[in-house]
Amino acid sequence: MKNLILIVAIVLIAFSCGTNKKTTKADQSSAQVGDTITISNDETEYDIIIIEPGFSNWLSTTAKPKGFYSQQYLENKNTFYVTAWNNRVLQPQRYNSNLYEMQIDYRQGIDYGYDVNYQLYNYFVYFQNRYRQNLLGGRVPPN
Repeated sequence: MKNLILIVAIVLIAFSCGTNKKTTKADQSSAQVGDTITISNDETEYDIIIIEPGFSNWLSTTAKPKGFYSQQYLENKNTFYVTAWNNRVLQPQRYNSNLYEMQIDYRQGIDYGYDVNYQLYNYFVYFQNRYRQNLLGGRVPPN
């Protein structure tokens, strides 16, 4: 299993290369340790690891519950968010390079599974609120 590690401020998101297989909730496992959330799926060989103070608590208390959004919705939003994120990584003179350190390798058309898409989407929502960023343009979210 190959791993591509992406470091974003104090966030570590890892995706590993694998095959494009369908996933089910039963196939996936998740573990939380402090402010670290790991979602992995051995069948599709994709992982997401998020290390961010406060994210675990925010996810359990503020984020919409799993199942609220469809996987298609999450995939579409993540495609837009990742594109905006990667554009900011490439412009360190314009955007804070401490927030946008490395690109995210997220490819449209790959089935990362519901849990990976859910975690990634919610991290983008959390990140925008916590660091007063707006990845998709418009006004900065209020505190």
